Amino acid sequence: MSKEKKESFVTGVRKEMKHVRWPLKKEMVKYSIATLSFIVFFALFFALTDLVIAGIKTLVA
Repeated sequence: MSKEKKESFVTGVRKEMKHVRWPLKKEMVKYSIATLSFIVFFALFFALTDLVIAGIKTLVA
């Protein structure tokens, strides 16, 4: 890659980064809580599903 292409790429990245709207602190807290809630929910769901399947396997075997 030539030096001109690299400089053009970096210039383009800087230009696009000016268009980015970064989330506010309040939004980040809200999104973080939502993400953690989903993680906990699905962890519990899959743990319970695993326990139920393990229980069924022991009854059948």
